[in-house]
Amino acid sequence: MDTPQPAPHHHHHERHAGSGEVIRDIVIGLADGLTVPFALAAGLTGAITDTTHLIVLAGLAEIAAGSIAMGLGGYLAAHGEAEHYASEKLREEREIVTMPEDEAEEIYEVFNRYGISREATTPVLNELQKNPKEYVDFMMRFELGLEEPDSNRAWRSALTIALSYIVGGAVPLTPYILMHTDPLGALKVSVGVTLLALIIFGAVKGKALQTGVLKSSIQTALIGGTAAAAAYALAKLLSGHNV
Repeated sequence: MDTPQPAPHHHHHERHAGSGEVIRDIVIGLADGLTVPFALAAGLTGAITDTTHLIVLAGLAEIAAGSIAMGLGGYLAAHGEAEHYASEKLREEREIVTMPEDEAEEIYEVFNRYGISREATTPVLNELQKNPKEYVDFMMRFELGLEEPDSNRAWRSALTIALSYIVGGAVPLTPYILMHTDPLGALKVSVGVTLLALIIFGAVKGKALQTGVLKSSIQTALIGGTAAAAAYALAKLLSGHNV
């Protein structure tokens, strides 16, 4: 008689929100890239009604400056996270040597949060104390909630945000480049394509972050549209024209 074979084991793969660092950087860059140049172009259209030349120049200058500023901000933020992680890791490495009793109590506290008794935790603590590197890594992750950042994270973040900003900024500005003799017509086309881009971007962002496609689309479009409308109305008011 053949021995019954065990049923094949199927691995269970959990699905989590894909809110990784790259997605976050793309969202930051595109959100500002679509909104700020859009509001600037709309505002200038309220004051300049005969040519798109100055609007395009101002838009290109803003995209250049904005992408650099946003990229630099992303670089500094990621670099700051890396410095913070290195500083905390150095402190933990020092404390497991100079303050072993306090660190042991922190291990007990970590496991206690999950309802695990001191008796059950003690063997784990003993194993961690034999492996200082793993001990420090454990404390960084479960006590401080810090993950070791990628060494290239700062530059990658800067480039991703900057490029996303440029791509986003090109959307509202392109109609002004193509319709260089009709600013008001370019504004209408820019409003249409930018709001569509904001809706699509909001939907993709909502799906990627699992925050709701419809809600994210409406929210993103409202923010961008409100900023552009406010800039246009203010420019018309200040330039002496009737809205």
